[in-house]
Amino acid sequence: MAIQTINPATGMIDKTFSEHTVKEVNQSIDLANKVFAQWREVSFKEKAKLMKNAAAILREKKHDYGRILTTEMGKPVVQAIAEVEKCALVCDYYADNAENILSEEIIQTDASESYVRFDPLGIILAVMPWNFPFWQVFRFAAPALMAGNVCLLKHASNVPMSALSIEDVFMKAGFPQNTFKSLLIGSSLVEDIIAHPHVKAVTLTGSEPAGKNVAQNCGKVLKKTVMELGGSDPFIVLGDAEINEAVKTAVTARLINNGQSCIAAKRFIVVNEIYGEFEKKLVDAMKKVKIGDPMEGTTELGPMAREDLLLELDGQIKKSASMGAVLLCGGKRIERAGYFYEPTVIANVFKGMPAYEEELFGPAASLIKAIDEADALKIANDTNFGLGASLWTKNIEKAKAMAGRIESGSVFINGMVKSDPRLPFGGIKISGYGRELSHYGIKEFVNIKTVWIK
Repeated sequence: MAIQTINPATGMIDKTFSEHTVKEVNQSIDLANKVFAQWREVSFKEKAKLMKNAAAILREKKHDYGRILTTEMGKPVVQAIAEVEKCALVCDYYADNAENILSEEIIQTDASESYVRFDPLGIILAVMPWNFPFWQVFRFAAPALMAGNVCLLKHASNVPMSALSIEDVFMKAGFPQNTFKSLLIGSSLVEDIIAHPHVKAVTLTGSEPAGKNVAQNCGKVLKKTVMELGGSDPFIVLGDAEINEAVKTAVTARLINNGQSCIAAKRFIVVNEIYGEFEKKLVDAMKKVKIGDPMEGTTELGPMAREDLLLELDGQIKKSASMGAVLLCGGKRIERAGYFYEPTVIANVFKGMPAYEEELFGPAASLIKAIDEADALKIANDTNFGLGASLWTKNIEKAKAMAGRIESGSVFINGMVKSDPRLPFGGIKISGYGRELSHYGIKEFVNIKTVWIK
């Protein structure tokens, strides 16, 4: 795939970039390895100062960076600016907390003294996707750098301006040259980078096939991985839920990022007693969503990021309909320039249909009727995915009990699934493994070392 920015609102090429050569990639790895020897010795105080600088730059230039995100992948500019602001939050979180999290842990044993220390590994390769071009990089890079590692980024080929902008943030913040480097390369070079002896671990956010490929290559050379893959998150609505609030949140949870989020609600599982009311209100709300130029501040839904993604979603909807699912609204491409798809609700969804089995990565909601609460729980778990889940009920104790039985990396009760620097983020099943964010995330890429003294 060419390294270029194609504006999804117009379908036109905005800018084209030259790929880094194999020689340049190897030079970048060597330089990163050299700087690691110095960077690992830098104090937490100094690293925190630089990370705070990065946060300040992000806030100062949030409108500029927001426009880059919108230009490259089409999200409404208000959401793009919010993404940049969230990146500043994760920089602040690890600047404030890394030293405490990674301080030596004293353990009482038969030794005169024994403790656990957390040492950096070296070069961490990040293979990142296009849907949150800044956030998914910063949530890896902030903890990795604060732990004393150095970072190489292989970003998605359709967001090169984002990749270069992120590198520029760290350089302007005062980080030493080559502690963070964006490689403008295609996926064909990733296997060789993984195999390079200087590269110590890999983190990937992306699709299941991409995750399997990278994990397989890392397995060949026994390198640590963290995988944050796809999701088909259930949004479970029980009979005593506050329906109006649930519907309002459902629309946001399905259409955020133009429907292209791994933790977006995708399967709306509603118990029979309130199904009819929820269905009507959801469809009415989806029909009122304002679609338009993502650079306009009032736009609620912009284009999908690429035409091939739009066509894939359209194929999933049409196949499900051919198998008996019922389109309640949407279900087709909007006739205008760019990659716009109608807000879609598809009902009468059953096992075997793409709308039931697969991740719908776009503005399309699968509506599934459950007989009762037990059936809702069964349907929620009847998936290969396990990233997040949202559960709606006024009975909090019941919700807590159900949360323990929902097979996912997170459960949000009466709220939308989201990531927070203070909470661990990740999934189970084919949604991946390992955790990002919180104290769990920063410890993924350190050597947890036992020291025993007599």
